Amino acid sequence: MMTIQLHINGENLVAQDRRTFQRRNPVSNEVASTAAAASSRDALQAVEAASRAFAAWSTTGPGERRTLLNKAADELQAAAPGFIQSVIEETGASGLWAGFNLMTAVGILREAAAITTQIAGQVIPSDVPGNISMALRQPAGVVLGIAPWNAPGILGMRAIAVPLACGNTVILKGSECCPATHRMIVDAFERAGFPPGVVNFIAHAPEDAGAVVAAMVAHKAVRRVNFTGSTKVGKIIARLCAEHLKPALLELGGKAPFLVLDDADIDQAVGAAVFGAFMHSGQICMSTERIIVDEAVADDFVARLVVKAKQLRPGTGDSPIASVIDMATVHRCNALIDDALAKGATLLCGGKASNTMMVPTLLDHVTPDMAIYSDESFGPVKGIVRVKGEEEAVRCANDNDYGLSAAVFSRDTARALRVAQRIESGICHVNGPTVHDEPQMHFGGVKHSGIGHFGGQSGIDAFTDLRWVSLQTSPRHYPF
Repeated sequence: MMTIQLHINGENLVAQDRRTFQRRNPVSNEVASTAAAASSRDALQAVEAASRAFAAWSTTGPGERRTLLNKAADELQAAAPGFIQSVIEETGASGLWAGFNLMTAVGILREAAAITTQIAGQVIPSDVPGNISMALRQPAGVVLGIAPWNAPGILGMRAIAVPLACGNTVILKGSECCPATHRMIVDAFERAGFPPGVVNFIAHAPEDAGAVVAAMVAHKAVRRVNFTGSTKVGKIIARLCAEHLKPALLELGGKAPFLVLDDADIDQAVGAAVFGAFMHSGQICMSTERIIVDEAVADDFVARLVVKAKQLRPGTGDSPIASVIDMATVHRCNALIDDALAKGATLLCGGKASNTMMVPTLLDHVTPDMAIYSDESFGPVKGIVRVKGEEEAVRCANDNDYGLSAAVFSRDTARALRVAQRIESGICHVNGPTVHDEPQMHFGGVKHSGIGHFGGQSGIDAFTDLRWVSLQTSPRHYPF
């Protein structure tokens, strides 16, 4: 098996101390990939390379940047079979999820290519005669993108595509759970002909994560840090960035509430709930985590939900669910089940697992004293909370530290929109699932779900510096 190498300044390199680490398939436990284990020295070498490349890349015209980004999209699309297989082997995901990741990653690249000519400023009227004042958006510098394993194509590409479109140079710090998959993203940029140092790749052993990230964040050339991952690690990244006064874009955990009001279309709500809760075995930041249903329709909704959930079995190929990432997920979800049952919840389907092929599990009559009410499962174990009326549903939805995605189901769309506006989340879908993402949309959360937004104009704002530049076109009078 070929060792996955680092990519620094256009070169494929082993770690300076020649260390490697292995990633094992969570189902078979066979070695899925072997990768170079970067140290802090390797990471700083990548930062220096990106810093040197910035001057030329930041002044490259938008047309050339657009052409190269579209070439990278073509290259990634051409590598689809190998990419999909890598996702399956490293993360245990289904072929359906791996293919969706590939398709969406290509879409993110195409969208990034399209915005190269949309990085605009404005002319601001000045009170000073003859003064032209401009607000200009300029590339920030070196951007460190830290991507997770759960949606490796989507989130790996999101970490670097728009920063590149804005004229920044980047370092993709791959996840230790899928180094080969994340390296394949960088390979697409290399084959597309990006100049040396513009796109760099660092992989590291799990035990080295803290030191490697801290070294890069501390380097003066790094001007932006964007991280997608757990709230626990996100807080560490935020503290590091605060120490060095670095802007941080953080997309963190979620506990997405799914509200079924008393006038909801039950069949539509059931379909969206099953999709949002169990797609990719619930390992999506937007996954439906807490199903909040009005008691007036609860019995009917729950009965139909259980029928649908029982039809899902973990598998491969086109199955919507497969293996979870590791046994730690299994142990966490088993503990949530034990706690809920001990405190009075009802097990409707599924149950505790002994391996990573977990079946969809639903727990009814969940109450605030149960851990699953507030803790993110990040697996296929979901709680149902029965409420009385709209006000209680909104209170329940907001009774959480997280605030990423949410959904409201009601036949009265005006009512549903009013409810959506009261939910404390960065994203809310009316009569649609909590899992929904498009490259051009503003994507981000509130509360403990993160800071800032990816996508669209938000992405441009996040990865450029806004400057006031004035031009005095006539003699100016001074008071002294």
